[in-house]
Amino acid sequence: MQATTLVSIGAGGLLGACARYLFGIWVVNRLGVGSPIGTLAVNGVGSFLLALFLGWSLRQGVLAPQVRLFVSVGFCGAFTTFSTYAFESVALAREGQWLALTGNILGNNLLCLAAVSLGLALASRL
Repeated sequence: MQATTLVSIGAGGLLGACARYLFGIWVVNRLGVGSPIGTLAVNGVGSFLLALFLGWSLRQGVLAPQVRLFVSVGFCGAFTTFSTYAFESVALAREGQWLALTGNILGNNLLCLAAVSLGLALASRL
């Protein structure tokens, strides 16, 4: 593995992690609700961005592998927060918040599947 590959992934990860934090805070402040909504929004947007980018870039075939890795593995990998989603889901279960747990699980899965479908559909038109 080349050092440029790791640098590309690491730089994308740095930016993705910062963007994830700032976007999550923005969503929570904007909507005035708790953190599961911020995670849901991050996961949905991240799923959409990854699908849009990969759908477009793989069809175009013009980007260097390091650019694809920067965006997909680095940025999107750090931006999306499945581990946070899983932790928050378990926390809701431990607190006995069954309705919130169900909404969190269904919301994250349905939103992210829809976001990937939308991203791929848009990418096919670019």
